[in-house]
Amino acid sequence: MTVSLLAYGAGNIASVRFAFERLGASVELVSTPDAIAAAERLVLPGVGAAGYAMARLRDLGVVEALRAFPRPLLGVCLGQQLLFERSVEDGGAELLGLLPGQVEAITPASDRPVPHMGWSRLTRRVDHPLLAGVEDGAWAYFVHGFVCPDGPATLAAAEYGGPVPAVVADGNRMGCQFHPERSAAAGRRILQNFLELPA
Repeated sequence: MTVSLLAYGAGNIASVRFAFERLGASVELVSTPDAIAAAERLVLPGVGAAGYAMARLRDLGVVEALRAFPRPLLGVCLGQQLLFERSVEDGGAELLGLLPGQVEAITPASDRPVPHMGWSRLTRRVDHPLLAGVEDGAWAYFVHGFVCPDGPATLAAAEYGGPVPAVVADGNRMGCQFHPERSAAAGRRILQNFLELPA
């Protein structure tokens, strides 16, 4: 099984790559529209700010290739947020628009620092092949200060002053707000399930 990771200067490439390689996958780094179009399945990683990440995608000329990608696509952490239409981050950033809605800032509180950093439980809402074998209440590791809109695409949610869409999917477009490569058994199973999705 081969998985392509988008290398665009705003992603946690090494840890995601090692996680897939531990599962026996062959991993290739891609950064051009043609390489994206040819990928069997594609992972959009991400760390940092949404505006910077989108600027890097535009600089590489891959935005339309991502929007047109017809096979399994998985956004990780910031990569999940980039799947949506826009974000309030950086004064307002236009994102890929593959899922509807706006990414909002998490509201801090005395018992709820921002960023949300650490382990939270997943509450499953919808059965989906990406979550096969992942138990309701499984733990996942989060690091984020912004939260995706909660809606029909939410497959599983965490709780942090309100629902945090933790796993989303609409057709071939999927995302994990947490870091599956750092989320022990649940994360490994999700990555394995992604590898096994029909291309």
